[in-house]
Amino acid sequence: MNMSMRDGARRRSAQGEEAADLVKGRHAVLAALESERPVNKVWVAEGASGMDAIVAKARSRGVVVQFVPRSRLDEMASAHQGVIAQVAPYAYVDLDDVIRRDTGFAPLVVVLDEIADPHNFGAILRTAEASGAQGVVIGKRRQAQVTDVVAKAAAGALETLPVARVANVAQALQRLKQAGYWIVGADVEAKVPYTEVDYRGPTAVVIGSEGQGMRRWVREQCDFLVSIPILGRVQSLNASVAAGVLLYEAVRQRA
Repeated sequence: MNMSMRDGARRRSAQGEEAADLVKGRHAVLAALESERPVNKVWVAEGASGMDAIVAKARSRGVVVQFVPRSRLDEMASAHQGVIAQVAPYAYVDLDDVIRRDTGFAPLVVVLDEIADPHNFGAILRTAEASGAQGVVIGKRRQAQVTDVVAKAAAGALETLPVARVANVAQALQRLKQAGYWIVGADVEAKVPYTEVDYRGPTAVVIGSEGQGMRRWVREQCDFLVSIPILGRVQSLNASVAAGVLLYEAVRQRA
C-alpha cells in the first residue's frame, strides 16, 4: 500500500468518515484557520512548541482543539509537524471563475498537464500564489489532485489560490485564448529562450510532466514554446522549478 493510500485509510480511521480532508503542517493549518474554509477540529501534539498562534486562532473561531500524543498524529498522517486539522473537502472552481478573478495584477494563469507528483504540484501552487497568479488549472486524469500532501507542500497557498479542474486541458487552453490570454508552454526542445517572450499581457503558463513534457495536443495550443537554458548534464528541470522560472520572468517584466 502506498503512502497516499495509507494516509487515506488513516483519515477514515481517525475521523470515521470520508467527507472531510486533513490538512497537516503548521503553515497549512494556520492558513486554513485564517481562510473562510470550514475547520472542524485541530489536533496538536502534546508538548509541541510554536503552536500558540494556531491554538489561539482555532479557539477564536470556535474550533475544537485537542492535545494528543504525537503517536496519535503519526497514525493519522505523515510529516504533520505536530498539528493536523480536519477541514471541509477542497472545493474546486470552474475555469471561468479563475478567468474572472481580479488579483490586482495583470492576468496570469498556470496550467498543468499531467503533473503527477503531489510535492511538485504543491510547490507550483505555492509559487503561483506568490507570483500573483489568478489560479491554477489541472486535468482530472493522470494529474495529482488536491490532497493533504499537496496542501502541506503548498504551505497555505490553497486557502487563497483557486484551482480549476477540467476534463480536457487542451480545450481549457482554447477557452483561455478566447478570453484574450497568450499561451506560453515550457518545452525543453524549444528554440526560443523563455526571456524573449512578452509576458506583460494576459498570460497562461503551461507546464508539462517531467517525464514526457506537454502532450502533443496541449503543445499545439501554445502560442509560444520556450526553453530554459540547461548548462549541466541533466536533461530538464524539476517541473516546479520550471514553473517558478517562467512565473518570475512574468513578475520581472511586469514590475
